[in-house]
Amino acid sequence: MKSLGDNSLKEIYFAGGCFWGTEKVFKAVPGVTDTEVGYANGSTDDPTYQQVCTDLTGHRETVRVIYDENIVSLGDLVRVFFIVIDPTVKDMQGTDRGTQYQTGVYYSDNADLPVIEMLFEAEKEKYSNFFVELKPLECFWPAEEYHQDYLDKNPGGYCHITSDEMREVQNYFRKDDPQNARQCAVHR
Repeated sequence: MKSLGDNSLKEIYFAGGCFWGTEKVFKAVPGVTDTEVGYANGSTDDPTYQQVCTDLTGHRETVRVIYDENIVSLGDLVRVFFIVIDPTVKDMQGTDRGTQYQTGVYYSDNADLPVIEMLFEAEKEKYSNFFVELKPLECFWPAEEYHQDYLDKNPGGYCHITSDEMREVQNYFRKDDPQNARQCAVHR
């Protein structure tokens, strides 16, 4: 995992259901320099995947995203997150069920909170039910090595994120399409 020694590098944590697909999405975003899957905000130190799957640890399958804020904004990353999750369900995404699949955004820099809150409020207005967590990062434990870059190592592996959602993310960053021009430059 890259350090944040470079002043333009920042981190944010996304729990978007199964971390394999969520990692794949963010690895494809221009300006994301590194990702790492793991378990966030639970009560057990250094949990295993088997422990997290019991629903007893409180951990969420989460992706640590390191990004260059000179290339991609936090606002863009949060918008991408909302493209690929269903915010109207609790403790599940796709066919995956359990507390480890609860969606959330966990921040490590309090200065990021106003941007995230603004985008959360806009998303909440779209739905009668909204179950996405927004919390400070309490802890993050890297997942076992076989989970890291899982869909790169297993291209036909399971992914709850649809090909349409992946295309929507790709189109979001197309600079030649004025319909998909990013709207958040002011939030950098």
